[in-house]
Amino acid sequence: MVLSVNEHTFKQAVLEADGLVLVSFGTPWCGPCRILSKYLNRIDEDATHQMKVVQVNADENFKLAHDYRLKQIPTLILFDQGEVIQRIETFESRTLIREQLQAILEQVPHSA
Repeated sequence: MVLSVNEHTFKQAVLEADGLVLVSFGTPWCGPCRILSKYLNRIDEDATHQMKVVQVNADENFKLAHDYRLKQIPTLILFDQGEVIQRIETFESRTLIREQLQAILEQVPHSA
């Protein structure tokens, strides 16, 4: 299950984390967010990669949404050692969602 973080836990869970953290900004009422969430749960359960996956409810964490200049939801932001290294803001279809997530996973080191 993907960990939910908020404005109080974001620093420790994301910015101070060692390694890669994929943050999904979304809302419960957003259809594409729910579709994306299913894929993120699968990624999070896969122990072969070295990436943490967390989600942020943009409605309940407006400051984070503002700080990271969300233009739309869902938005994925990939952090490495607390620094933003990639953003994905366009999710036009399930196929595109899978392709974009696969491209991220190809960058992530895997466990032996």
